[in-house]
Amino acid sequence: MRLPLTLVVALTFVLAAALCGVAASFAVTAMEENSEIAVRRALDLNGHDWAEVEADGLQVKLTGMAPDEATRFNALSVVGGEVDPSRVIDRMQIRPSAGLAPPHFSIEILRNDSGISVIGLVPAKMDRQALIASLGRLAQNENVTDLLETASYPVPEGWNDALGFGVKALDMLPRSKISVSAGRVTVKAISDSGADKKRLEDALTRAAPPSIRIGLDIAAPRPVITPFTLRFLIDEEGARFDACTAETATSRARILAAAKSAGAKGSPGCIIGMGVPSPRWARAAELSIGAVAQLGAGSVTIADADITLIAAEGTDQALFDRVVGELQTELPDVFALHAVLPVPEKTTTAGPPEFTATLSPEGQVQLRGRLGSEDMRYMVDSFAKAAFGSASVYTATRIVPELPADWPLRVMAGIEALATLKNGALVVTPDNLRLRGTSHDEEAAASIARHLAEKLGESQSFELDIAYEEPPQTEDAAPDPDLCEAQLVEIQKAEKINFEPGSATIMASSAGIMDRIAELLQNCGPLRLEIQGHTDSQGREEMNKQLSQARAQSVLNELRARRVLTSTYSAVGYGESQPIADNETEEGREANRRIEFHLIRPELLDEETTALEEIEATSTDSATDADADSGAVGASEAAGEDQ
Repeated sequence: MRLPLTLVVALTFVLAAALCGVAASFAVTAMEENSEIAVRRALDLNGHDWAEVEADGLQVKLTGMAPDEATRFNALSVVGGEVDPSRVIDRMQIRPSAGLAPPHFSIEILRNDSGISVIGLVPAKMDRQALIASLGRLAQNENVTDLLETASYPVPEGWNDALGFGVKALDMLPRSKISVSAGRVTVKAISDSGADKKRLEDALTRAAPPSIRIGLDIAAPRPVITPFTLRFLIDEEGARFDACTAETATSRARILAAAKSAGAKGSPGCIIGMGVPSPRWARAAELSIGAVAQLGAGSVTIADADITLIAAEGTDQALFDRVVGELQTELPDVFALHAVLPVPEKTTTAGPPEFTATLSPEGQVQLRGRLGSEDMRYMVDSFAKAAFGSASVYTATRIVPELPADWPLRVMAGIEALATLKNGALVVTPDNLRLRGTSHDEEAAASIARHLAEKLGESQSFELDIAYEEPPQTEDAAPDPDLCEAQLVEIQKAEKINFEPGSATIMASSAGIMDRIAELLQNCGPLRLEIQGHTDSQGREEMNKQLSQARAQSVLNELRARRVLTSTYSAVGYGESQPIADNETEEGREANRRIEFHLIRPELLDEETTALEEIEATSTDSATDADADSGAVGASEAAGEDQ
């Protein structure tokens, strides 16, 4: 039976539609797979393995957790390079960011004659008004410029201690820059003198809480030296300086190198100061020292731009003329040379005129020898009594006419120089002035040489033999901190602080050593001291650290019980991290179980820093330009080992 034509046409269309549907289905599936594979490969090649890809017909769906917005955008760009961006459905999410880390809180406090300025970032919960009020009291009603910013974060550990010490340091230092951050304080300042610098460093070191690290950069201003003096001589005792001054460290190095080439031994001192008469001072000094070395003996004195070269008696005339001629030619223009070759004096039966003055350690002075007139004797006696005290001077001089015209000047200059010594003797002759003695001032010889060069003038010879003697310690002066630390080590060498096994309890047998340590620390006065606890390696590391901390704290508590002032002490446990012996042996483990006492020392920064020069010049009007950098100061940390 033949099917109707209409049915055949209908069936043909149905079959064609089915075939098209199947073909379309296969085409869509192939397109989805190809798109997904291409996008997946591109994402993997660009490091986006966190992204998931799903193809749905012509659409490409992206899911996953992107680390940040920039990474998500980059993934979209990669996919857009493989398929039409209109086909991309973005369902990617961004991982929530972690809480922002607190900022670095720090402040800079600048103090000078114009007032105090403070700049930096501080916690909002800090008592800012109390800080400004404290600075206002220090400024004594001068201007206090507040340029602080705040941030709403908790106050970091160590911030309050550091800020309190910073204000205390500012109170001691009228010209300074204090940098404060959590647990650290950096001090840059200018002192009035070298002695004042040392006093301030000691005071700041003792005042600092043990919980903070400090860095000190206190500079003493260079002294103004007048006249700017250098005196170098070679005699039977060898080559040496009586006085040496230089304008810079480079100039000093050149002068000392010339002295060593001329035969000077050891490490002679040379003061760096202001007042140099010429930038070519070092060159003049080198040439002058070299001239004395060529002569083999003699002295050279440079006072400002005047140079006096005195050869030793008996120096060959031809050698003297040659050396002086060469020196005169090579000296810089500003310097004037006066050269002397002494002529041997003829012997007389009367002997040469002489004046002597002696100063005993008890302060008694005796004046003997020749003076030109009664008026001269009265003047010398009065001058000596003014210098040493009326009851301390005994005068036994005699009147001799026809003394040298400059005799009174030489005698008075010598007595004035003798008055600066602890004890000594002065001898004045027509051709020389000799002064020897001891002084508590390390720079006494240089000061006296400058004084005599200024008073006596050119062509005048003088000899100095000044020995330095350390001033006696006052009865109430605390021992040197380094000495106290060394004595603590010695005490523990003789006996050890022992604890009950596995416990922080100090054994009764160690009461004696604790008493001796407490007595020593009471005599030492305030120290920044770290009491360190150490253990052997037996047991768990964390337990050992806890045990060492507890033992160090027990020692600190025992010292407090013995009335030792421990406000500047800290107790720190290091556990097994710092062994001093082999933990594989019983003897080594016993040695490692210990308590140690260590000074917490500040780091002294470079004295030549140029930042200090800004302290003098900066006013509060320029505070907004102040450098907020706290300075890279590696404060000293407690060295560790003692238990």
